[in-house]
Amino acid sequence: MASYILMAVGAIGIGIGFASMPGSVEEAKAMVASHDDGHGSSHGEEASHDDAASDHEVAATHGDKAEAHGEDHSASHDKHVYNQLSNRPWSALYVAAFFFMMIALGVLAFYAIQRAAQAGWSPLLFRVMEGITSYLIPGGIIVLIILLCSTVLHLNHLFPWMDAETVAHDKLLQGKAGYLNGTFFMIRAVIFLGGWILYRQFSRKFSLAQDEAGDNSNFKKNFRISAAFLVFYLISESMMSWDWIMSVDPHWFSTLFGWYVFASMFVSGITVIAIITIYLKSKGYLEEVNDSHIHDLAKFMFGISIFWTYLWFSQFMLIWYSNIPEEVTYYVQRIADYKLPFFGMVAMNFVFPLLLLMNSDYKRINWFVIMAGIVILFGHYIDIFNMIMPATVGDQWYIGIPEIGSILFFAGLFIFCVFRSLTTAPLQPKRNPFIDESRHFHY
Repeated sequence: MASYILMAVGAIGIGIGFASMPGSVEEAKAMVASHDDGHGSSHGEEASHDDAASDHEVAATHGDKAEAHGEDHSASHDKHVYNQLSNRPWSALYVAAFFFMMIALGVLAFYAIQRAAQAGWSPLLFRVMEGITSYLIPGGIIVLIILLCSTVLHLNHLFPWMDAETVAHDKLLQGKAGYLNGTFFMIRAVIFLGGWILYRQFSRKFSLAQDEAGDNSNFKKNFRISAAFLVFYLISESMMSWDWIMSVDPHWFSTLFGWYVFASMFVSGITVIAIITIYLKSKGYLEEVNDSHIHDLAKFMFGISIFWTYLWFSQFMLIWYSNIPEEVTYYVQRIADYKLPFFGMVAMNFVFPLLLLMNSDYKRINWFVIMAGIVILFGHYIDIFNMIMPATVGDQWYIGIPEIGSILFFAGLFIFCVFRSLTTAPLQPKRNPFIDESRHFHY
């Protein structure tokens, strides 16, 4: 019932967001003036200043050309603002869709690592992980549809390299056209998502079959495909981060970016495993899961949060001190226009986990882990928000109905898919070779 309510309210919010899109450049200018009078007036003052400078400095014979140039610049700016405001409901939808899909993908990676490592502590949590990864199918398909609308159907301007006029005047984008084009982009996206879903389905199949098998053949199959999948995952996740996130700002690049996105999805996935496990245990399920299991999950939450911070700082520091124009503009824009979410995200993803989960005893307190988990999840949503919004909506951002509606809708869909999957099989594996070790796990 909660998931239905969330999806219904969220769908209304998404609809309001798309209905409020500007229908023309003039309407976009009126929206900017109503939402940010300071921005509108400063733009007018800039234009007046340009005109005054032109009158004072430019010879009379060049006056008409200067004025025409100013008008062209103003028209280009107005069209740019129109595209930004038109992008906003799409961007809000995309950020939320990617965030919840990212959680499922992070859990899938964690699950595969546990399988490939033949970990003894985690088999009691496998069904929780399998339930969460079930969202990858509907969630991934929705992201794929948004990408299709953005690249092939040209329904928005999320990816500037899809605009033929922009590419025609941009040598850098022309050089990347062999890689950044709609057809090849979607082929890669289908391969990535297809590979992730294929592994999830086969792993789930072998996991359930092992419960009824007389030997460990299905367990061994799961081990082999998990080890192979991790190779595919490391390559596909990195390329996915370049395609689906970094290419919204195609003039900027970072060799750390694939790892950075991985750290964000990994810690978010582990956090959701912990939250759902604690919830199920509070309802009388997963009776054999003990404080040591929660403690281990909280250790991962703490450790990967530190790892994420290391990557964030490494990327920021290298770009800051090298001060290369095509790199540093990424942070200049975010610090100038997104100061609160940019620095607030660092506090939520580093300072709060550090303070809340550093003490070993706190990692065994369920409500404490839940509180830390909520902060971490919100912080990593803002992280994805900071990755997408500056390149797609610029300074025309604020968290309103489209953003909240998108979060509610995908949260409802996530809850529905995950808990529906959890009801389709016993929550405890029966014949996993390490199930006894997991039952008696104490740390």
